Amino acid sequence: MTSLLHEVWEEIDEDGQSLPGLCLAGPDGDGFKALLGPGSRLVTTLYASSHFEAMKKYYEIVGYGEYVNDESWSHEPFDMQR
Repeated sequence: MTSLLHEVWEEIDEDGQSLPGLCLAGPDGDGFKALLGPGSRLVTTLYASSHFEAMKKYYEIVGYGEYVNDESWSHEPFDMQR
C-alpha cells in the first residue's frame, strides 16, 4: 500500500483568521501552494494511504472534529486511485 506525504499549511487572512489547508507534498501540491499568501507557514506533514486517512488526520490536527465520508472511493488506497 502506498503512503503519500501531505503538508498542512496555515494562512492568516486580513481579519487574523487561520485558514488551514492540506495538499500533497512536492510538485503535486505546487498548485495549491502557489495560492498561499506570503505569510503562510507549513504546520506539519503527515503520511496517509487513502484520501479518508489523510482527511481524518488533517481534521485531528486542525481541530475540526471527526472526519466523516461514506464515499467508497475515499477509502481506496492511493495506489489503486492512480
